Amino acid sequence: MANGTTKKKGSSASAVKAAKNRSVVAGKRTPWGTIIGVVVVVALLAGVIVYYLQASAPKRDQAARDEAAAAFAPTASNPDPSKKIPGVVTKQYTGSVHILPTERVAYDQSPPFGGPHDGYWATCTGVVYPTAVRNENMVHSLEHGTVWIAYNPDLVKGDQIPLLEARVKGKPYTMMSPYPGLDKPISLQSWGRQLKLDSADDPRIDQFIAALRTNPNGVYPEIGASCDALGKGMFDPSNPPKFDPSKPGKDAKPMDYKGSTGAQGEQGGMPGTPPAGQ
Repeated sequence: MANGTTKKKGSSASAVKAAKNRSVVAGKRTPWGTIIGVVVVVALLAGVIVYYLQASAPKRDQAARDEAAAAFAPTASNPDPSKKIPGVVTKQYTGSVHILPTERVAYDQSPPFGGPHDGYWATCTGVVYPTAVRNENMVHSLEHGTVWIAYNPDLVKGDQIPLLEARVKGKPYTMMSPYPGLDKPISLQSWGRQLKLDSADDPRIDQFIAALRTNPNGVYPEIGASCDALGKGMFDPSNPPKFDPSKPGKDAKPMDYKGSTGAQGEQGGMPGTPPAGQ
């Protein structure tokens, strides 16, 4: 009897111990659900960081280019730093000579960078135009202190486009557009000045912008003039007047033209409105 009782007690104790061991083993199982959740969150965060770094890279790179070109900003002692930029062409043009929206000008340069122009300026508030825009409107914006980046869409492609856009987007008194038939990949225009280049990596792009955009030292006719959108019926940036690649006809206005009767006045005013400051 004693032996039988002892055997039963031993069996019971073994069963309890085995049950405890199973409980401990079960409690130590790997929490795969938690691990997978953490991995997913970390991957998402890494993806966001990588996307931000990639998306902000053009802006960060442009900030470095702007800083490098800061030495070309105009000063009282150096009113036109563009004179020190190799390749810049300079010409003298008379400002404030307007034509009608139905008229053309026989410009002496391509792209033009001065001369008679439409009474309505092209919106130049850091706009990147996806299609080519009528010359006569773009030239008016140059008269207001704008820098216009034109590019040959057959020669400038791929990552060169974002490089140019980074110089323009969100920056007042700048604009950009394709220019079919351009004899160089890239051409920069300000009033009376032009620089043609082969690559969007060229630091002279930033030097030109630093030297001439809203330069207050008399390098363009209408200091303080607006670049804002004029709107439908005048100049609508969402549907701008199209560029005409054909050669101007005999009725085109010459470079020494004195202006059309009834043409829009300065600053969007009535015909004959004098420019700002006059």
